[in-house]
Amino acid sequence: MTVGGVTLNLNDPLTLAALVGALVLLFLLVSGVRASGRAARSADLLAQQMRGVAGRVQQLSDGQERLAGGLHHVSEMQANSQSAMLQVMETRLAEVQARMNETLHGTARRTAHSLGELQERLQAIDKAQSNITKLSSDVLSLQDILSNKQTRGAFGEIQLTDIVGKALPSDSFTLQATLSNGRRADCLIHLPNPPGPIVVDAKFPLEGYEALRRAETQEQLARAAQAFRLSVRKHIRDISDRYIIEGETADGALMFLPSEAVYAELHANFPDVVREGFAARVWIVSPTTCMATLNTMRAILKDARMRAQAGAIRRELHALYGDVDRLSARVANLDRHFGQAAKDIEEIKISADKAGKRARRLDNFDFEELAEDHRPAVAVLRADQRVD
Repeated sequence: MTVGGVTLNLNDPLTLAALVGALVLLFLLVSGVRASGRAARSADLLAQQMRGVAGRVQQLSDGQERLAGGLHHVSEMQANSQSAMLQVMETRLAEVQARMNETLHGTARRTAHSLGELQERLQAIDKAQSNITKLSSDVLSLQDILSNKQTRGAFGEIQLTDIVGKALPSDSFTLQATLSNGRRADCLIHLPNPPGPIVVDAKFPLEGYEALRRAETQEQLARAAQAFRLSVRKHIRDISDRYIIEGETADGALMFLPSEAVYAELHANFPDVVREGFAARVWIVSPTTCMATLNTMRAILKDARMRAQAGAIRRELHALYGDVDRLSARVANLDRHFGQAAKDIEEIKISADKAGKRARRLDNFDFEELAEDHRPAVAVLRADQRVD
């Protein structure tokens, strides 16, 4: 093989080695050229990338500056917001504190007022407690009174006396009046005939009533009812026999029960006993019905007294008519006197006017007019007048 005028023996190992070395060198050169081209292109690309990175770095720097400015603005706004928030919070806190103080003062006043009312109520409760204690002692005393027949009878008489004294005039009844048969009535009311004086006697069948209240079995209830019935019947018979006297008292009498409860029990569960009282002309009354009955009696007494005084009333009316007649005549005389007095006053005024005129003329020395006034007057008589 001849290259450039040089003959190369391919069978020679040295030649082959030289050729191989030349080829390798050529390959290396080509590879180096290619690598340098790629390196140049890489350098350009790298330079472009570096310029892009530098631009981005600049953008990042600008962004960082803007971010720093924004952060500073945000920091200022946050500081202003915090300051405003603190001011608002301080204002709100002051308002809340003022409201709390006002609320606390109001609560304190209300609490003080409530405590004052509570103290007053406690005082009222203490007073009521003392009254209850006193009432309890009074109830015990009343129980002691009612447990004895004599004191119980006195209690009924006192209550009857109080009711009669409030309902009737003091001269229309007599307490503890003695009748012709020697019996003494608790109260005798002086009613006109008819019906005549009527007796009111107080009875208090308390044992039978309390036995009725304490009865627990039907047998106890039956025994208590029988005892109560017998007690009331005995009282009715006693009043009918002792206090209804023909020609002296009214044809009936009143039995006063000083307990509304006993009266209600009697009329509710013992109507037969009430009817027996009607038959015996004994009318059973309680404090309430007794007051109503006494008011009716007061009306009867008033009507009777007006009838008794009818003659005196007519005499007084006749005398009153005479007084009115004389008063009319005297008023007429007084009217004539006033008329004459008015006429005299008018004449006095005329004379006074004339005297005043004469005095003025004398004061002015006007004697000529006075002389004319002194001329004799000619009297003119009317046809209906005569000269005495």
